[in-house]
Amino acid sequence: MDSCVIPLRHGGLSLVQTTDFFYPLVEDPYMMGRIACANVLSDLYAMGITECDNMLMLLSVSQKMNEKEREQVMPLMMKGFRDAAEEGGTSVTGGQTVINPWIIVGGVASVVCQPNDFIMPENAVPGDVLVLTKPLGTQVAVNAHQWLDIPEKWNKIKLVISKEEVEQAYQEAMLNMATLNRTAAALMHKFNAHAATDITGFGIIGHARNLAQQQRNDVAFVIHNLPIISKMAAISKAGGNLFGLLQGTSSETSGGLLICLPREQAARFCAEMKSSRVGLSGAVGQDGGVGDGQQAWIIGIVEKGSRCARIIDKPRIIEVPYRGSVVNAQEASNNNASPPQVQQT
Repeated sequence: MDSCVIPLRHGGLSLVQTTDFFYPLVEDPYMMGRIACANVLSDLYAMGITECDNMLMLLSVSQKMNEKEREQVMPLMMKGFRDAAEEGGTSVTGGQTVINPWIIVGGVASVVCQPNDFIMPENAVPGDVLVLTKPLGTQVAVNAHQWLDIPEKWNKIKLVISKEEVEQAYQEAMLNMATLNRTAAALMHKFNAHAATDITGFGIIGHARNLAQQQRNDVAFVIHNLPIISKMAAISKAGGNLFGLLQGTSSETSGGLLICLPREQAARFCAEMKSSRVGLSGAVGQDGGVGDGQQAWIIGIVEKGSRCARIIDKPRIIEVPYRGSVVNAQEASNNNASPPQVQQT
């Protein structure tokens, strides 16, 4: 499971808890903090949990940084983490900071739940469909952005994408990674989700296989569609099957939820995801707003099988367009308590 569920001694309650950490993968320390927080909370959201009682921050300060660099970078990273936690309805009450050769950021998320607050990821049945709530391709987008300064690598992909498009894809990947999966977690209850997981380091096929193996019923997950950030599939092909993106093995950071839904509920789930008004963190607004929400895609089916998962030989690639840049999210946060707005294109 994505989180541990610990039955407590009193009142039929359970403690649900998760932890995660990783190395920075984007240049903006504020956005990196937001991404780290979203990544930690995603394990709770994968179980349909929408509230978190407490978070701890885990922070490693690189011993290679001088004092000025530490004073500039680490407070921004901490602020990004705290801002995302606040918009997720929780707060950071403590943690641990160490000196290390590398910068590391992560945390712990904890919540005490009633049994009906979470959805065990084990009840998929043949006839369900698979829904994904964020596009794939973040690893490719982040690496392509780094290759702008590495001529030998840039030369391999420059025929399929412009420098401007690389920048747009990088901004799109940052936005996706910093967006909480909280909306999807809430809708899992409304539309009777049978199981879910979040897509991170093992890629979509790795996490689909892990989820299939947890099911009570004899099922198999078959993926027909791959929503991918625009131009990232072309980069992957130009780079010689770069990271295995089209085979589903490319790592994602703070990816979307892969959800098993009853067939008759899936389209309505996707429509409500799209119509829900959300901020950068994924927190649902009060008034709603058509077109302001997150996309979700039906990507496959659940059929009878031996608890396995596969991608068909020639999956349909859904090119997901760039929504716009993350326009100075840190400044927007400083000037306004509401989540930073994304400029629509």
